[in-house]
Amino acid sequence: MRDFLAVAEAGSIARAASRIFKASSAITRSIIELEASLRVSLFERKPRGMLPNAYGEAVKRRAERIRDEVDWAAEEFLRAQLKPSSSLRTTIINLLFTGRKLQLLILLTDLRNISSAAAQMGITQAGASLALSRIESGIGQSLFQRMMQGMVATDPAARLVMRAKRIFAELRHMESDISAISGNVAGTVAIGTLPLGRTFVVPTAIANALSRHPGLRVTTIESPYEQLVGNLRSGDIDVLFGALRPNDSTQGLTTKPLLNSRMGIVARAGHPLAQRRDLQLADLLSEKWILPKPNAPGRKLVDASFQDVGLQPPIPSVETGDLAILRQLLNSSDMLTAISPPQFMFEINAGTLAELPVTLGATTRQIGLTLRDGAMLSPAALAVLDAIYGVVRELPNFIDRLEE
Repeated sequence: MRDFLAVAEAGSIARAASRIFKASSAITRSIIELEASLRVSLFERKPRGMLPNAYGEAVKRRAERIRDEVDWAAEEFLRAQLKPSSSLRTTIINLLFTGRKLQLLILLTDLRNISSAAAQMGITQAGASLALSRIESGIGQSLFQRMMQGMVATDPAARLVMRAKRIFAELRHMESDISAISGNVAGTVAIGTLPLGRTFVVPTAIANALSRHPGLRVTTIESPYEQLVGNLRSGDIDVLFGALRPNDSTQGLTTKPLLNSRMGIVARAGHPLAQRRDLQLADLLSEKWILPKPNAPGRKLVDASFQDVGLQPPIPSVETGDLAILRQLLNSSDMLTAISPPQFMFEINAGTLAELPVTLGATTRQIGLTLRDGAMLSPAALAVLDAIYGVVRELPNFIDRLEE
């Protein structure tokens, strides 16, 4: 990437070699290897120099973003040092332009185990240990603390790794950019999904996108909100779909509300309360409940609904956010749950589960997309987003759409 940028900006290999103090033969070799890996020519070769073609311009945009991430990472790292120096800045920049070293730091941060990281990279543990030792020696400090829970990244290391992940995200998007120029939307898309998006919207959107663009490869990541937001900030995922959070938890992110979803009380279809038409919340307090964990937004809404009418919230017999567990408990018992009915839309339509005729209160939540500020989504990611918009427009009537 560094050699490519030098040539793209200087207009020739000879001028690039003079600017970055590198042999012309080495730069030529880098360009040849890059073009081979991307399977396209990136330059128009002319007697007076080299000009990026359409593919080259696409790669240049991503390469410039990678260079920005490298510069920001170096600045962040130096600000945390007592004695920052230009030589340390150069060391950090060289590290961040070396893919194998970045991969090792990322795996160590995520896995917290050097043998596991080495196995994923296809090297020996001794080789991984030596590589880490050389990185830390060059930087002049340890990047990981050896603790009971494994190798824990220091704060400076964690910031470096976040930038490293963004660099790999730009490389991942680069292939999609090139495919789109050839008229083929392809590439890998990573979607973070919260419970309110997993049942219908995201799966249907993925199926629709794949029917139009068979070259797409989609990965879904299901984790708690805080972890998904961290993955979104680092570039591990491209977009997050689900219940939106308050503004104070989305600094550096952009949210796009797409629809509203309310909560209701759901039980098995043959539940004794399912046929009653005069139900009140007070009638449900003696029932056994399955509820989200106390810190979940849905649980807070449920508790507030009972408190608003002067009732103590129900004490759950089971606390879980796992839909598979919840589904089986509802089908095999007379337990109740408070949930957005669309999460069980197939079971409700099939007549195995039913929403009880009782008003839960002010439990409407906005559902939508969360994106990272400044992210340049790939054509592949944009194709999936377009499919999500299409599914939302066609949602069943019992999901209330946002007013235009």
